[in-house]
Amino acid sequence: MRDRDLIQIGMMELRFLVDEDQSAESLVMFEFAVPYQSRVPAAHYHSDVDEVVYGLEGRMTTTVGSDKHEVCPGQTIFIPRGVVHTHENLHPETARVLITMTPGLIGRRFFEEIASAINVVGKPDIEHVKEIMLLYGLVPA
Repeated sequence: MRDRDLIQIGMMELRFLVDEDQSAESLVMFEFAVPYQSRVPAAHYHSDVDEVVYGLEGRMTTTVGSDKHEVCPGQTIFIPRGVVHTHENLHPETARVLITMTPGLIGRRFFEEIASAINVVGKPDIEHVKEIMLLYGLVPA
């Protein structure tokens, strides 16, 4: 696997299986490893992208609208575009999920930009992070 397929944002890791270039922006798919007590990202919705979360290991809490779901191995959550959601790991083991988004408008390039904004010495510039989110159709709630 190419080094560019792995993106680290803080303690979280994304390993791209299909990126926006490979799929001509029809979808993106990545494994997402979320350590204990991580919250990713701030509550938001996608203006033009649907998201599917499939549990691989551990448990990740995904809030869709006002409903909290524990995503365990083998479980799937569908998050339609326009619905506010967030992900967090409230459990002591690292959670690993498979994320698929379609169309592939929120892909590797977005996460590389977010990683550059978050992985800084000191406190990240939250306004800059919001600008990146909006550029890719993620709307903070």
